[in-house]
Amino acid sequence: MGKFNKTGKKEMPVLNTSSLPDLIFTLLFFFMIVTTMREVTLKVEFKVPQATELEKLEKKSLVTFIYVGKPTAEFRKKLGNESRIQLNDSYAEVAAIQDYIIGERASMKEEDQPQMTVSLKVDQDTKMGIVTDIKEALRKAYALKINYSAQPRQ
Repeated sequence: MGKFNKTGKKEMPVLNTSSLPDLIFTLLFFFMIVTTMREVTLKVEFKVPQATELEKLEKKSLVTFIYVGKPTAEFRKKLGNESRIQLNDSYAEVAAIQDYIIGERASMKEEDQPQMTVSLKVDQDTKMGIVTDIKEALRKAYALKINYSAQPRQ
């Protein structure tokens, strides 16, 4: 039978952490690639339309969005159930669209300004009168490319 030697205790080997920064950098890089940031908090509800045509945008940074729809549940008590216009993170009236487009165009590079596209995201229950007023304001602001998407009634 063997004897157990208690006098020769072994120490725990040192943990090698030299590759830890590489692993952390790889994880950080992965999350930076797959995460998308939403620029605007939606305050109106709209149903996404079914696509009938597809147009590839060269630069997504040249697209300015105007959302039209009923206010979300948290704003409904204050604003009612009528369709509202959202520019960036706030509600606006049709009269503010022209200044909004001019400001968005001014924030772009001069060579990119002719390629600016305005995309209207409109709920299916929105009355056409609001959309017509928005289009008229966009014409006054010389917004040359307008992308209109709305859910058709079924």
